[in-house]
Amino acid sequence: MFNFYNLFSSSSGNCSYIETESTKLLIDCGLSAKKIEESLKQLNSSLSKINGILITHEHSDHTKALKTICKNYDIPVYANKKTHDAISKTAEISNKKYFLNDEAFDLGELKIKPFSIPHDAADPVAYNIANAEKKFSIATDIGHIDKNLINNLIGSNFILLESNYDFELLKNSSYPYNLKQRIAGPFGHLSNDDAAELVNYLNTQNLNNVMFGHLSKENNTPEQAYQTTMNKLIKKDLKNFTLQIANRDEISKKIIL
Repeated sequence: MFNFYNLFSSSSGNCSYIETESTKLLIDCGLSAKKIEESLKQLNSSLSKINGILITHEHSDHTKALKTICKNYDIPVYANKKTHDAISKTAEISNKKYFLNDEAFDLGELKIKPFSIPHDAADPVAYNIANAEKKFSIATDIGHIDKNLINNLIGSNFILLESNYDFELLKNSSYPYNLKQRIAGPFGHLSNDDAAELVNYLNTQNLNNVMFGHLSKENNTPEQAYQTTMNKLIKKDLKNFTLQIANRDEISKKIIL
């Protein structure tokens, strides 16, 4: 059994926490080390207890705290080579651990599988994390849905999935045109409509527990993200289906897997 908590999730900062009896991991650390430590203390944990940090990609909303954390704690930081190389421009990491995309590795009681996703970073990944009984996936910063993403998400018992923007809100926002193009482009972020389509398909593959994350404050609302997917699923029997929206700066409810 393992527990999952989303600590923060938005375009401003992302960090998740996973714990088993003997293994405690962070996925990304995109807010300040102080905020992360405060959140962990609410869960009776701390940075001093973390066994590893899994990094999805080098953008600051996923790595902001790395420099401070690595200065004060000797925590192994897991990433592929291109991501480590990109991070090294802004943060010094002494305890680097390298992985190859699509090759699973053990970290304590958990098996970690990083897999490639389309995003405008050096070599971005999503993660499948599993024990002997359950599989969890975290997939954000996705420019478009491809076959590799779908194949890796099939069979997951729970997914933290990006639902970044509503198309009309983005279209009518004050963002400059080139930024709108980047966000909605094939290596940008996943829209509510795309997330809804993906969840609708994965629901046919027995996925019944989803949390949407990485919502844009300017170009989305939790209500819009939620309703877009529920409208897509409205004709189905949803007695066993749960959809949550990750809070920007509050710890989510515990997900037990």
